[in-house]
Amino acid sequence: MGDFLLLVAHGSRDPRHARTVRALTRRIRSARPGLPVTAAFLDFDRPSVPGALERLARLGARSVVVQPLLLTRAFHASVDLPGVLRRAPASLTVRQARVLGPDPLLTAVLERRLHEAGLGPEARTATAVVLAAAGTADPDAAASFAGIARRWQRTGWRAVRPAFASGGTFPRTEDAVRALRAGGAERIAVAPYVLAPGRLPDRIAAGAAEAGADHLGAVLGAAPELARLVLLRYDAARAGALALTG
Repeated sequence: MGDFLLLVAHGSRDPRHARTVRALTRRIRSARPGLPVTAAFLDFDRPSVPGALERLARLGARSVVVQPLLLTRAFHASVDLPGVLRRAPASLTVRQARVLGPDPLLTAVLERRLHEAGLGPEARTATAVVLAAAGTADPDAAASFAGIARRWQRTGWRAVRPAFASGGTFPRTEDAVRALRAGGAERIAVAPYVLAPGRLPDRIAAGAAEAGADHLGAVLGAAPELARLVLLRYDAARAGALALTG
């Protein structure tokens, strides 16, 4: 048997977050029958990451690939999660896969969510988009996010502007919508760059409504593209380990 796959999400007090993570877990299992996949959370929800690792050790697992369900390599991926994994049971070989973003498959989900919100492809060149994330104080993660917005704009949108639900490096969602409107944009869409529903995604939605955005996409959710991306990250982590030991 190959490695176990442990998905690690941030966690939230909002039960919709855990439901979305579990739906994504089921989709990944369906996409690759025979791969043992389970999920854990860094905070708020259960099982915790230490609890999940201990359970896998009790089940006889020897090797685990940990996939952060995180979109940028900010604090949780670069500091918090590695610190937890260093305390894994000694019987486990644990490898942390790359974070999910940036990746064209995530952009594909954003596109589909906007289409589901009523934005047809013919409206692309006349539409400005606010790409709205939860927010981060990490300058490298913020720079990566800004790069995603720039690359997405080159695919034909009138404009793509980054925004944060919690403020900071970039304007809040509502302020970004208003700035685009003041700059002459007649149609504005908001694309949440977040995995699952919760307090900050709700803040993005509220900001979009308050500022009068014309379209609001859903969160990324348990999209098939996201399941495919997780499996690509898993395969890459395994291939790297085999190359080192082969």
